[in-house]
Amino acid sequence: MLDIDLPFLSSLYASTRARELAAIDWPNEQKKFFTNSQFQLQHHYYQQQFPSAQFHVITADGRDAGRLYYCWEVNNLRLIDIALLPEYQYQGIGGMLIRELMAQVSERNGTILLHVEFNNPARDWYLQLGFVAGTDDGMYQKMEWASAQNVPLMIPVE
Repeated sequence: MLDIDLPFLSSLYASTRARELAAIDWPNEQKKFFTNSQFQLQHHYYQQQFPSAQFHVITADGRDAGRLYYCWEVNNLRLIDIALLPEYQYQGIGGMLIRELMAQVSERNGTILLHVEFNNPARDWYLQLGFVAGTDDGMYQKMEWASAQNVPLMIPVE
């Protein structure tokens, strides 16, 4: 990820909040300001919290389509974020990327760890991919996928 990717990443972030913001009676300029500020805060947080993370822009058909952020923690992989623009969702792109990560984690006999909001449709998608639901904090649920015969091993996710 390069600084020139930031405008795309900000618009991608806005697309992930579009449904939620549709219910709010704000002018479009205010919604754009809000999502841009929220993206900047999230981006800064991810860089500070996960300094060794890999931040990738996903491309499809030569066009920017999404983002994939993750970091290795010894043999385990923390999936920080995966998001696709609406026009690239439900085409198998995300599943292909997650299965590639699963293959890398399997080579290390590790685990993929993540947090997902309860109301996020991706939660059901992760379950279909073989992730196991763990503890929750009321808003986010911890999930994991363990490579060792895909037997879940609940490891606390901080």
